[in-house]
Amino acid sequence: MFLAPSIPAITSDLPPGEKQRPWPPISSTLISGERDAVLVDTLITVEQARALANWVVASGKNLTTIYATHGHGDHFFGTGTVLERFPGARFVARPDVIKVMRQQASPESLATFWNPRFPGQISGHLAIAEELTGNVINLEGHDLVSVPLGYTDTASTSCLHVPSIGLIVAGDAAYNGDHLHLSESPDQQKRQEWIAALDKMESLKPRAVIAGHKRVGNDDSPRILGETRQYIRDFERLAMQTATARELYDEMLKLYPDWINRGALWTSVHAVKT
Repeated sequence: MFLAPSIPAITSDLPPGEKQRPWPPISSTLISGERDAVLVDTLITVEQARALANWVVASGKNLTTIYATHGHGDHFFGTGTVLERFPGARFVARPDVIKVMRQQASPESLATFWNPRFPGQISGHLAIAEELTGNVINLEGHDLVSVPLGYTDTASTSCLHVPSIGLIVAGDAAYNGDHLHLSESPDQQKRQEWIAALDKMESLKPRAVIAGHKRVGNDDSPRILGETRQYIRDFERLAMQTATARELYDEMLKLYPDWINRGALWTSVHAVKT
């Protein structure tokens, strides 16, 4: 697993007492056979993607496929840069994920959200995935299963399940030691869908779960599914018990003082309260 370190995102919408908004570390996962490999998610900036491509090259594996778990730009904007090094690889995603990708890569989204936060750092040639045929990517006779999860931290998400090694690559459906992006889940129904997705992944009985964002040094234990679920339930409970966004923010920090990416919590509380 390749973990790109935190980088600053330029924004004036900062949590109380914070001087900058660090974007949390982002993971990419290489699933390898004897000769070939499949890469899951590809980071955001050109610099990150070049480092990722160098890492894949150093593995000595033949990259056959890149899979996107979901449509958020910070998990696929780097694909074009990686494909420059591996032009024979296919870039695939579920059809509903591709719809979100297209929105994220639209001129409006780039101009209003991504480029202001990462000026001059995002590729001008963004690759969009082709549709994954069926639910399975074959890697040297082993099935890598695309599992639809529905709404988690955005619409139409998925994970990649590798039954032969008990692995789930969860994308942003699970978090590992950093505050959840709940600003796209402002209503209870969407948050309940996320909990259902966590239950679905847990039912697969994984031995390891790789989150799309994780705190450096944390392991990849499947307990992060329960931790993510508990975070959503705590947010839900405290949202009903607090009157303002600042109060909800402060109460969540009391429960999760050591989790990184407070900026995500700050935008999440403002999605549900003023």
